[in-house]
Amino acid sequence: MALQALQSSGVTFRKILSHFPEELSLAFAYGSGVYRQAGPSSDQKKVMLDFVFTVDDSVEWHSKNLKKNWNHYSFLKVFGPRIISTVQNNYGAGVYYNPLIMCDGRLIKYGVISTSTLIEDLLNWNNLYIAGRLQKPVKIVAMNENVALRSALDKNLKSAVTAAFLMLPESFSEEDLFLEIAGLSYSGDFRMVVGEDRMKVLNIVKPNIAHFRELYGSILQEDPQVVYKIQQGSLEIDKSPEGQFTQLLTLPKTLQQQINHIMDLPGKNRDVEETLLQVAHDPDCGDVVRLGLKKSVIYSSLKLHKMWKGWLRKTI
Repeated sequence: MALQALQSSGVTFRKILSHFPEELSLAFAYGSGVYRQAGPSSDQKKVMLDFVFTVDDSVEWHSKNLKKNWNHYSFLKVFGPRIISTVQNNYGAGVYYNPLIMCDGRLIKYGVISTSTLIEDLLNWNNLYIAGRLQKPVKIVAMNENVALRSALDKNLKSAVTAAFLMLPESFSEEDLFLEIAGLSYSGDFRMVVGEDRMKVLNIVKPNIAHFRELYGSILQEDPQVVYKIQQGSLEIDKSPEGQFTQLLTLPKTLQQQINHIMDLPGKNRDVEETLLQVAHDPDCGDVVRLGLKKSVIYSSLKLHKMWKGWLRKTI
């Protein structure tokens, strides 16, 4: 599995993990506190460490964590683990975050997500939130033998490569590919187009080319539609309509549906496969995929914002 290439974790991460309940199907650290990024906030020792904990039973895990780390939670702790789990699963990207926590001498933030929710996001890109983070290099701190989760993690990486291929020309560099992949989950974020944050993706990729190569190298080498010249750091892909149709058919369901919505004329009601065949023959295929991706991310962001506002109205 491609993610295992980054499975080494230091003492710092293991010590932090020891403060939490052990029932985790996956735990990983991510962001600038783990992998160096270019730019003004590049001092790893001063930045917050970000973690995601994946759990099979959210209610049980939060119940145990409340006993160990009561002070980590907001006012919701008084409502108990079931309400916290409800907020996690229904109001947001399926993640419950406890931010600004001092743990073992480091400032951390950790999110909790159910295993089933994560698998759905990895396979279908329902909101591309945690799935997007797992398309970039992360530090796997703990992982159990959940076969479905491991398969979904691999599928997410392959989907990221496929989406990037469709938006790239016939020939391109490794850096071009990794920039596309790193930018997938930011596609609907206006800040990534204008202002200082437009450099964020470049700052993520530039210092970490080797880590991206480690994460995606085997996928690129095994893909029959790719000529991967490792020494030169260059790639060539099949841009024929047949090749693009094959790639479009393997995209996550949410992105396929958005592409269908964009291209389907009023009253036509074509099925998704028919639409994808049309897109495969379109000279602007890459732009259509990019627009579908953008709409997917924006739609998810708006839906999550609306759900969170609904929760606040119920609790205030």
